Amino acid sequence: MVVGQNAADNPSVLAQIYEAGHQIANHTWSHADLRHLNFARVCDELERTSDTVERVTGGCRTGWFRAPGGDFSPKALAACSQLQMSPLAWSVDPEDWKRPGPKHISSTVLNTVKPGAIILNHDGGGDQTQSITALRTYIPRLLDAGYTFTTP
Repeated sequence: MVVGQNAADNPSVLAQIYEAGHQIANHTWSHADLRHLNFARVCDELERTSDTVERVTGGCRTGWFRAPGGDFSPKALAACSQLQMSPLAWSVDPEDWKRPGPKHISSTVLNTVKPGAIILNHDGGGDQTQSITALRTYIPRLLDAGYTFTTP
């Protein structure tokens, strides 16, 4: 998920992500609560981010959109459709943004993951050391259990 402002401020990071073959999805320009914006502003949040991704990557136009907080309001879904994007949510939320500790994050993932799951993780909003520590714990365990990681 790419927040447009962050991508614009750190284009080399976005370029590295793209060059490594990762799927890029639109997460709005400013991580705004879309429920409180008018339709034109929602479209602007999405278009600015998509334009930035396309410019930095040399042509990649993301087809995925995740609403901040998972709040897919009717306006957000209409803008998503108008811009030919598909909404993408998650099925496992360890609430890592609350910084509950690596053990809690890992155990939430390991106890709730099922085949086809999409695990929500955050890399912004301050210190994410707990999330990184948890990833180092649960990814090897999921791999050992036969899970594979794919793009949507």
